[in-house]
Amino acid sequence: MTFPERFTVPERFNIADYFLGDRIREGHGERPALLLDDATWTYGQVQSLAHRYAHALVGRGLQPEDRVMLALEDGPDFVGALFGTLLAGGVVVMVNPKLSLEEVSALFDYTMVRFCVVDHGVGDHFRSAAEQAMASEAGAGGWRFPALLRVGGDPEHEEAWQRTARRETFVARATHRDDAAMWLFSGGTTGRPKAVIQSHLSFANTTELYAKRTLGYRSDDITLSVPKLFFGYATGSNLFFPFAVGAATVLFAEHPTPEVLFDKIARHRPTLLINVPTLINRMLSHSEAEQQDLSSLRFVTSAGEALPAPLYQRFKDTFGVEVLDGLGTAEMWHIFVTNRPGEVRPGTLGRVVEGFELEVRDTQGRPLPDGEVGRMWVRGDSRALGYWRNMEKTAESFHGPWFVGGDLIRRDTEGFVHYCGRADDVLKVGGKWLVPQEVESCLMRHPEVKECAVVGAQDDQGLTKPFAFVLCRDAHRQGLEDDLKDFALEHLQAYKHPRRVILLEAFPRTHLGKIDRGALKKMI
Repeated sequence: MTFPERFTVPERFNIADYFLGDRIREGHGERPALLLDDATWTYGQVQSLAHRYAHALVGRGLQPEDRVMLALEDGPDFVGALFGTLLAGGVVVMVNPKLSLEEVSALFDYTMVRFCVVDHGVGDHFRSAAEQAMASEAGAGGWRFPALLRVGGDPEHEEAWQRTARRETFVARATHRDDAAMWLFSGGTTGRPKAVIQSHLSFANTTELYAKRTLGYRSDDITLSVPKLFFGYATGSNLFFPFAVGAATVLFAEHPTPEVLFDKIARHRPTLLINVPTLINRMLSHSEAEQQDLSSLRFVTSAGEALPAPLYQRFKDTFGVEVLDGLGTAEMWHIFVTNRPGEVRPGTLGRVVEGFELEVRDTQGRPLPDGEVGRMWVRGDSRALGYWRNMEKTAESFHGPWFVGGDLIRRDTEGFVHYCGRADDVLKVGGKWLVPQEVESCLMRHPEVKECAVVGAQDDQGLTKPFAFVLCRDAHRQGLEDDLKDFALEHLQAYKHPRRVILLEAFPRTHLGKIDRGALKKMI
């Protein structure tokens, strides 16, 4: 089957109307949209809540393109506030409600949002962070203290905006398809997050090309996600994509441990599980993994980090379900390279999604032939508008219609894309290039290894060498470090083996849950 390369929308286009309003007009107002442990919300109820949020924000003075920070746990209020902001023509800025005071203050300072919708339990925390930001240079420059809208408290303590918000229909503002709709944060594996400005068109484009045409989301699907909705991967896979076809999504506030996931799967019987390699590994390592029934799942998706082939095979053998690994970036909003249902090539990211174009290029920007490792260049109608207040990085990363990522990839003759690490993670050891992921994949085949990361650091002679950080099943086993080094020597060229193996009980993580390789280097 062939599909048109591009998906087009009218010039005046609002994604709240596309994802939610269209379902109501199609007669799906009574269909289940949100599945909670103790309640089910229909599409009509979600729309009513979104209209209340839109009226409340506009009543508080929201103007088109004003930024609205959402600091909410996964639940109806997150969904209602997100769509309400978009309906009113605002720009959604999603953040983790569990961030520290310093992190929240820095985000207020950086984003200069006009409004903040926050869970009642962390309202005082966010108010203190806003006050701290007001005392900074941004506050001195005229930034106004944001209106703080708290949700989820006792009825007598509910904010006035909730009690007085009008409930009648709110007509979606006629935003332009190229207007900013949401900010997504991109920070790679190190560094301060950068705000990526994404348009209304981007979200609809990827929904059509990836979710509908490539993965085949269906109206009878039920999605369940490990990442929370503030993470763009989950915003798409566990909210926008199911809403685009009239499907349902499972939402929960708990931390996604294997026990929680197994319980939600047993309770709600989802058909699609949105996952990441770390939790795939933890699910497999659970003492009762073999007893779990995951037969309701059509497939599992994985993103955020490359999925090692051994981990894929263990999951398939244990649960009988395919894992579709893929690659996406905030700058292209979501996934544009993926394995397909029934067409998985373990250890690869799959093939390019139709409607996107991907090239492998050298450091001078010249295309490389299949089989060569180079920088990833990708283009398509989901490309971001740029980075907020970072023209230098915008100019470096966006070349005409192309986004130039920091990822190194290789495409084989069959079109499957192989992930080769980040450009700033590749090491030169003894005059030869070393890709850390190759060493990591090797170590993951050792029966004692649960998770690992390889970074480069200088040894006592000032030479760059690979060092491996490992989580093991039995970290106290005598001689395990030497066994792992010998295992790598047996399966890799000598210069690639880790000079030290450092056993950890837990990995440091970035704001997106990725292994913080910068923090690991400081531990050597």
